[in-house]
Amino acid sequence: MPIRFFTEEINFNLKEKKKHRNWLTDFVKEEGFIIGEINYVFCSDEYLHKINIAYLGHDTYTDIITFDQSDSSEEISGDIFVSIERVIENAKQNKTGFEEELRRVIAHGILHLMGYKDKSSQDVEQMREKENNALQKY
Repeated sequence: MPIRFFTEEINFNLKEKKKHRNWLTDFVKEEGFIIGEINYVFCSDEYLHKINIAYLGHDTYTDIITFDQSDSSEEISGDIFVSIERVIENAKQNKTGFEEELRRVIAHGILHLMGYKDKSSQDVEQMREKENNALQKY
């Protein structure tokens, strides 16, 4: 399977894995890409914090880190680390449900693999639009 789900240092089980795979595959196809190999790793805050320090030099907590391993511009591949604890906090802050916030973060990671950024306000606006589009298709 080109999309796989793992956990590290947290007790979490993604519901409806097949539905998530189909949703992501369809979304990626609609954006004009094909999936090589994508690994989602659901983890604890501390696990992702250590990755953030070790690989990006950022001493901050975050909800997601994406490592792009794509070899071509058409095929996307990579490892996407998601802090379940941050997703829970985001859902509370945004007054949304956990499942919806998790799907938003899952889509966010795959959008990074497609080349979308979130550094400038314009980038963030485009990213949110793409996330919302993906969420509507779930």
